[in-house]
Amino acid sequence: MRTIQFREAVCEAMSEEMRRDESIYLMGEEVAEYNGAYKASKGMLDEFGPDRVLDTPISELGFAGIGVGSAMNGNRPIIEFMTFNFSLVGIDQIINNAAKMRQMSGGQINVPIVFRGPTASAGQLAATHSQAFESWFANCPGLKVVVPSNPYDAKGLLKSAIRDDDPVIFMESEQMYGDKGEVPEGEYAIPLGVADIKREGKDVTIISFGKIIKEAFKAADELEKEGISCEIIDLRTIRPMDHETIIKSVKKTNRLVILEEAWPFGNISTEITYQVQEQAFDYLDAPVVRINTADTPAPYSPALLQEWLPNANDVIKAVKKVLYK
Repeated sequence: MRTIQFREAVCEAMSEEMRRDESIYLMGEEVAEYNGAYKASKGMLDEFGPDRVLDTPISELGFAGIGVGSAMNGNRPIIEFMTFNFSLVGIDQIINNAAKMRQMSGGQINVPIVFRGPTASAGQLAATHSQAFESWFANCPGLKVVVPSNPYDAKGLLKSAIRDDDPVIFMESEQMYGDKGEVPEGEYAIPLGVADIKREGKDVTIISFGKIIKEAFKAADELEKEGISCEIIDLRTIRPMDHETIIKSVKKTNRLVILEEAWPFGNISTEITYQVQEQAFDYLDAPVVRINTADTPAPYSPALLQEWLPNANDVIKAVKKVLYK
């Protein structure tokens, strides 16, 4: 094992797959000459050249469409959005073409494409640059949605996403690119659709994903001092969702808290709550509690942003609520 940054894990995954398969290329704003807006493609232009690492104009609809058409014709593009907030400009290509082409062609045409880039808030970037769209994309049949929380998962999941024959939305975070973690020396891939139990526990299940899961770990450390044992599940893949791991854990702990950095209406935690009440209702000893952002656009003010985002104290309160403490 070796310790690398999240951005290096992303770069390694793309580079290893591009060495393996010449049909794979990277395209997006500043991915080439600038080594990526967050340096997640550092050195790739030098290795693969301008035909496989392509800088684009500021036109998400244009290069998303080029990527989809290219994938339909036998290539395997990786399309980087500088942030998924900008994917809204190209969302017609993602939803109406990439996600639907296999069905509309009667299975004759698949679209092996990865759309990747940062998601959710990244500090004081204000309302239009601090949005989490995991539930938007996961709501669309035909798309797979992946949100890693550490370098090990990021590399393994991205390699599987690139190899997948269907379109994959791969969502990262500006605030995680500098995070360090252990990654194996050799080849490995993590299958899509498999959650990971990051911490074993017996009193309560906490489900989360992406960078906000760090708050769950902080809370679990504090709660452990009070004799409360938390089991933490990292979804990793939002769609397809690993219901089996979730239900098995809830049947063991009998209590569930869901932590998600997203607006509270119609999100991923809503879907998890439904699945648990349908498949494990009789095992619940308390109502499910979900923790989300405030139901407003993200504020710019640092004081308001701190109140808007979920944190470890929110998790501690929620855990104690389901434990009736």
